[in-house]
Amino acid sequence: MKFRYLTLGAALLAGMPAYAHDAKGSHGGRLGDAGAYHAELVVKDKTIEIFLISEDNKPIDPKGFKGVAIFNSGGKAERITLAPSEKNNLSGTAATALPANPKGAVQLTAPDGKTATARFD
Repeated sequence: MKFRYLTLGAALLAGMPAYAHDAKGSHGGRLGDAGAYHAELVVKDKTIEIFLISEDNKPIDPKGFKGVAIFNSGGKAERITLAPSEKNNLSGTAATALPANPKGAVQLTAPDGKTATARFD
């Protein structure tokens, strides 16, 4: 009887996904789920870049998308407008320098008007 429970417990543990700390994207940024998309957040000083990735890990053309990043900066929430850039991403500039791993969210609006939110804690 104990062997049956041990076997069941081992099978359940084997089926669980491995715990990973802050997955990194192909541009070195943090990944967040945003509905049907993955969003890779790259922060460089005042610049925020969001690279959109499909569920099958292919880049998504950001034309027609828009977004707003809301991050906690210096104890206050800062809203940063994001727009498509020539680097095949959504980009925006904050008023002040952001930490390398800011906490907040990015709200995306697709060309069809559907919205999705990626959280970065």
